[in-house]
Amino acid sequence: MKIEGQAALVTGGGSGLGEAVARELARLGAKVALLDVNLEGAQRVAAELGAGRAIACRCDITDTASVTAALDATDAAFGTPRLVMNIAGIGTAKRVIQKDGSPAPLEDFERVIRVNLIGTYNVIRLAAARIATLAPLDDGERGVMLCTASVAAFDGQVGQEAYSASKGGLVGMTLPLARDLAQWGVRVVTVAPGLFLTPLMAQLPAEVQQSLAASIPFPKRLGKPEEFAALAAHIVTNTHLNGEVIRLDGALRMAPR
Repeated sequence: MKIEGQAALVTGGGSGLGEAVARELARLGAKVALLDVNLEGAQRVAAELGAGRAIACRCDITDTASVTAALDATDAAFGTPRLVMNIAGIGTAKRVIQKDGSPAPLEDFERVIRVNLIGTYNVIRLAAARIATLAPLDDGERGVMLCTASVAAFDGQVGQEAYSASKGGLVGMTLPLARDLAQWGVRVVTVAPGLFLTPLMAQLPAEVQQSLAASIPFPKRLGKPEEFAALAAHIVTNTHLNGEVIRLDGALRMAPR
């Protein structure tokens, strides 16, 4: 699908990988709706992209009314988005047995699953129903959906049970989603990034960042958000990419801890 002239929706668009994807799609000619629980961040990026090219919406992806309102706002500004970039997510690390011997709080596990897995599915189901009403483009294509997993889906570390389960759920959901939405001409592809220099990573001490980078076979550096965005754009334009999970990690395989 050609990116130029398309309406795109990016969850988590107010920072990090989501911001990079939004900027790349806008650079390539898309009109972008930035969805984020952090409205201030989304507004900053939208303002920098310019009026008429981007809008910001406060959105909780786990809440159907919130996602519906964001979709309505996008429809009103740019038309129904054919490009749906699911980048929003949260992370936590908590051992099953805490230092005091108590079990990990179930609520923490549930929250990560609800945001990363259920929230992503919520956006997909609501957006897909609208995309299905659009006229098909070349190859009968109507839309493209990207999900963001993690290498933790395959080699999660100690304490990452919730995060790995949520990202593993996205990996497992990719092929059935692609098969389910094939009749509507909607492709689904998941990217599983490794260690990237996001704002959260940038908060770590320099020596910690260097240690993490050294664990990557090649290139021995943290991934750049722009590299993630470039892959997202390629997925949109390569019509034969569908139902696949792509690791973007410099050949990294995470150690147990």
